[in-house]
Amino acid sequence: MNQTPASPMAKAAKYTPPEPFSRLALEGGLGIGGINMQAAVEANRYLNIRGIGNYFSYSVNNFKVGGSGSSGANVSGKLNLAEAGIALDYYPWPNHGFRLSPGVTLYNGNAASASGVMAAGSSITLASTKYYSEAANPMNINASVGLNTHKQTFTVTTGWGNMISRKGGHWAFPFELGAIFTGSPTVGLDLTGYGCTVQSDAAINGESCVNMATNAPAQTNLSSQVAKYKNDLNSLKVYPILSSGVSYNFNIR
Repeated sequence: MNQTPASPMAKAAKYTPPEPFSRLALEGGLGIGGINMQAAVEANRYLNIRGIGNYFSYSVNNFKVGGSGSSGANVSGKLNLAEAGIALDYYPWPNHGFRLSPGVTLYNGNAASASGVMAAGSSITLASTKYYSEAANPMNINASVGLNTHKQTFTVTTGWGNMISRKGGHWAFPFELGAIFTGSPTVGLDLTGYGCTVQSDAAINGESCVNMATNAPAQTNLSSQVAKYKNDLNSLKVYPILSSGVSYNFNIR
């Protein structure tokens, strides 16, 4: 009895997209926020639900800022970048990698801080008034910048690469670009010790030298300078998201 041979297309196994919440993907990578870790599950053919976390920390001690030789300031500082959130990845064409991803940042700890002692005779300008650090009681600086006015905020990103392929693959190399809406940065600046408005007075504790922490005109100038810094940094109330990595997906049920 003759049988008609099966066509190559009939012999080929047809791929079936994963059932909702049946596969989990894990990703590791790098981005502007440091080390990037992500996890995703597929909600349906068009949607993934994705969890995101970033972390980076860097400290520096006794770093010379400004001036040369014995002038300037010896500064210690720390940069902390930490975020955690969730996003909904929408794939208009499920078999392709392009996506649109609205999301929410649930924790934002992005901030930088620095402190230091200004060498005798070194200066800082506050609202057009220059103060020289006194030799006997030098000025101490404590500064901070926070990019986390809103600890919980919205994100919008786009990208390429599906962590859970609708074609049956296990590996992916996602790329993401977008923005996080954190609000205007916070700026802190405190000065202690003595500053002199006449440079020659800094060596002899002259009459132009004042306690920077308690002198009213000095504090007014300090407040004006902090306001200027805040205005200069105002554009950072929205800052970029950029990351890429490698992901692997597998069955969970």
